[in-house]
Amino acid sequence: MSRAFDQRINRLAASSNPSCMAGGKKGVEKESLRVERDGLLSTRPHPKRLGSALTNRFITTDFSEALLEFVTPAFTNTWETLQSLCDIHQFTYANLEDELLWVTSMPCVLRNDREVPLAQYGTSNVGRMKTIYRNGLGYRYGREMQTIAGIHFNYSLPETFWPVFQALEENDDDPIEFRSAAYLGLVRNVRRYGWLILYLTGTSPALCKSFAGADAPPMPSYDDDTYFQPFGTSLRMSDLGYSNSNQAAINISLNSVDEYVRDLSAAMETPEPAFEAIGTKVDGEWRQLSVNKLQIENEYYSPVRPKRVAMSGERPTAALQRGGIEYVEIRSLDLNSFDPVGISQNTMRFIEAFLVYCLLEDSPYLDASELDECSENHSLTATKGRDPELRLQRDGKETLLATWASEIIDKVEQIAALMDGGDSSDSYVAAVGLQRELVADPERTPSARLLQDLAESGQGFVAYAHGAAESHKEYFSELERLPEERWNLLADEATASLARQADIEASDKISLDEYLANWFS
Repeated sequence: MSRAFDQRINRLAASSNPSCMAGGKKGVEKESLRVERDGLLSTRPHPKRLGSALTNRFITTDFSEALLEFVTPAFTNTWETLQSLCDIHQFTYANLEDELLWVTSMPCVLRNDREVPLAQYGTSNVGRMKTIYRNGLGYRYGREMQTIAGIHFNYSLPETFWPVFQALEENDDDPIEFRSAAYLGLVRNVRRYGWLILYLTGTSPALCKSFAGADAPPMPSYDDDTYFQPFGTSLRMSDLGYSNSNQAAINISLNSVDEYVRDLSAAMETPEPAFEAIGTKVDGEWRQLSVNKLQIENEYYSPVRPKRVAMSGERPTAALQRGGIEYVEIRSLDLNSFDPVGISQNTMRFIEAFLVYCLLEDSPYLDASELDECSENHSLTATKGRDPELRLQRDGKETLLATWASEIIDKVEQIAALMDGGDSSDSYVAAVGLQRELVADPERTPSARLLQDLAESGQGFVAYAHGAAESHKEYFSELERLPEERWNLLADEATASLARQADIEASDKISLDEYLANWFS
């Protein structure tokens, strides 16, 4: 951290619009497994009353037919985002019959890898491509790994912020290029400081042994059915989950949009021997989209991504080249099993202020050495983050996690004060204050609370999570019925999405092979 942040925050505070960073757009994508009442993974098809997973704007699926994904629109107020997410949950529970939504990031009991059902999107070329991509993920990384659930937080600063900030920076670049460069600075700093998100929001210090399998790294046994890490925060984001070694050799530059697109494109064009052994189309059946390091851009697992809304048929890299970076996607949030919708307003407010801090803090280019340091800090926090003696690497030197975290939170609090803008509720400052308490006392973190609940209940991970899923289902069933306007928004979208899928399927005029050849050309 440097004096650059202090200079920027002071200039913003002295400007004519000191709270210009308030009111950015926030959207959430939240994943949850559908499970049977006995706690086993559901093998039923996607419920038709939820509409088409291919075209529904609010309710879709991720890797598995059983892995629901709820998508809110982007709102300027966190309460609107939270209300939308709550509405989607309530509508979904009302249409699930006797199934439950699993409430933790680490999955339920898994019988075997091949019994995890792939998501199905109908008979259209685009729908079949999505399923083939997922089949490829299963061959490459295992289907069980793809059942891990999380929350993605999508964020963009308000339009009014950018001209103010660019003027204060005395920058004459093209506004689109300036914005993209600033967002990439934010992304690099999330890589540097994102371990703090794992510490504060991680809620996966334990998991079912059926997920870990015989090849799991050594971990203590909590009981006959549960592994855990005594000081763990987010096993989901450890080497056991999404930060796995399979993609460790893929280096994607975050120094410019052109370099980012260049490296992603190269990974999609470079064969990987292990994936060549799988094959693409074998005995007339597609196993994966390609034998390259990445099948498509989304296969690159990063805790943060620069994004732009793509036009119909447009690839993510082409969208970035067309209009620059529009928003960022934070992918390292665990499901909070203590909250019925998996995330709270206070968490969203803190993450928002933290992201603004990452944008305003100095952000030099990341070299290979610093990237390794960032990855090591990320891994250590995921598995040992609550150890009071844990030290992270900072500019080649060791520093206590708690000391470094406190310094960052001091800076984030300054952002929060400007975002509150004199509001008597001080909602952002209060949200940061709650996170400061978690740094001061690791036993108050969600990961510690989960282990405490296991100890007090005498249950293993699966029994505990199953009970929490039952409680959340009861919570939503006892809520008053959604107002007609909000219910109809979701019901009408479900109906309309089925019609849109049918239209897409009827409009296909070429074979799947031709479609894929055109896509990759």
